[in-house]
Amino acid sequence: MAENNTLVRVQGLKMYFPIMRGVLLRRAVGYVKAVDGISFDVKRGETFGLVGESGCGKTTTGRVILQLYRATEGVVEFDGNDLTQLRGEELRQLRPRMQMIFQDPYASLNPRMTVSELISEPMLIHTRMTRQERDKAVREMLELVGLNPKFERRYPHEFSGGQRQRVGFARALALNPQFIVCDEPISALDVSVQAQIVNLLEDLQEKFGLTYLFIAHDLSMVRHIATRVAVMYLGKIMELAPRNELYEDPLHPYTQALLSAVPVPDPAVEENRRRIILEGDVPSPSAPPPGCVFHTRCPIAIDICREVIPEWRQVLPNHHVACHRVDVTSGGKVA
Repeated sequence: MAENNTLVRVQGLKMYFPIMRGVLLRRAVGYVKAVDGISFDVKRGETFGLVGESGCGKTTTGRVILQLYRATEGVVEFDGNDLTQLRGEELRQLRPRMQMIFQDPYASLNPRMTVSELISEPMLIHTRMTRQERDKAVREMLELVGLNPKFERRYPHEFSGGQRQRVGFARALALNPQFIVCDEPISALDVSVQAQIVNLLEDLQEKFGLTYLFIAHDLSMVRHIATRVAVMYLGKIMELAPRNELYEDPLHPYTQALLSAVPVPDPAVEENRRRIILEGDVPSPSAPPPGCVFHTRCPIAIDICREVIPEWRQVLPNHHVACHRVDVTSGGKVA
């Protein structure tokens, strides 16, 4: 069973997609290791940030947690229930408590359905509410996310991107969930709209006690909303720490490189800041390098990094790193 304060626990999670060859006799000739043995937990009521560059496995992680993909290996516990072992009706009973807000508000809403139909569909499937009760709930949801209830008969193409994302929020909240995976919910929106959406997320979390897994590549926005942050690279988590600690004193060289690329709105600070430029390209997840997957681009890699997979360990209180060069005895500094 999960600890009382832990809502979601991920342990040794792997998601490998087979590479198929052949026309008549199709067979797997390899695997894309999208998620490769990651572990973390999400506390009740917190916003857990998952960051990293495109293709590192962030979205796949969120979808595997919600069982939209079935994990190749590992454990995903939700409120003490191992979701990887559930099937059919058992899993269906837990679905209302876990929801997802998708990245693209243009693709995640059925263009043939009205807003009322989109938001009420989960209620129709998972509850025994009457038509009148569903209509009333739809209007309440629209008002909750800052939209005019009179919009209920409109179609998705009649809304702006920010308004469509709010419809997505309303649909996710329709079943009163505890846990929501936010898959880059602001990346397709204008900067001014992004701030409104993040403020809405925070207001909804405070009002309903929601728990978020916030997936993003915008590090400055994650710093604003997240409680703890995990940094992914090529299917693995490189570093996990409380927000302020990670941003003020990153220990892993990949985290340091990512944060050095975030612009600072102060010309004096920006002029004197040291940028870390990573050389080379990200290796293919179908053929990750041996040892530490980051060693091919790491500026401080040594021989052991090229041969041995680094241990996932706690180097400071609540601060975990997977790096051979980070020394526990020296307070997390490079050995």
